[in-house]
Amino acid sequence: MFLQIVNLILDVATGLVGGACLLRLVMQWQRLPFQNPIGRFVFAVSDWLVMPLRRFVPAIGRLDTSSLMAAWLMKLSHLALMWVLSGMQGLFLGVMLASVFGLLHWLVSGLSAIVMLYAILSWVQPNSGSMMLLSRLVEPWLAPIRRALPQPGGIDLSPLVLLVALQIAGMLLAGLQFGGL
Repeated sequence: MFLQIVNLILDVATGLVGGACLLRLVMQWQRLPFQNPIGRFVFAVSDWLVMPLRRFVPAIGRLDTSSLMAAWLMKLSHLALMWVLSGMQGLFLGVMLASVFGLLHWLVSGLSAIVMLYAILSWVQPNSGSMMLLSRLVEPWLAPIRRALPQPGGIDLSPLVLLVALQIAGMLLAGLQFGGL
């Protein structure tokens, strides 16, 4: 039970920082403004890790590799600490591989949450300031689905289709992540 409690605490802490780093990566990739509550939160949570990494990890075009590296380091630190606490069973290479799949799982989970927020806000507060940010994050993923999917009765089912695809991807990545340990 002790390991489960430690795992939960580490999962929440590393997930918060790692998720902020990934959101920072995506927001910078799409050139979204950071002068909003979400952007300020992302900077506050991730600056302590991302800014020192920028000295050693250069960006590749628009890809903020230091934010990506920071998120991966958070996932790796979580899994490495759990590996140590559980008696270092298996190879550390498996922990490193699992951290890559865990990072991809975070991306899928984060996008799923953003899509759900987008869908809910599109019904209850379609003109809110947060909706503009969410739209810019989600629309590139929804556009191809909307082109391929008819809208029965004028209802946009593309967020539902995207969520189902993301859930399938999340299940596959979780299986790969835990299979790597």
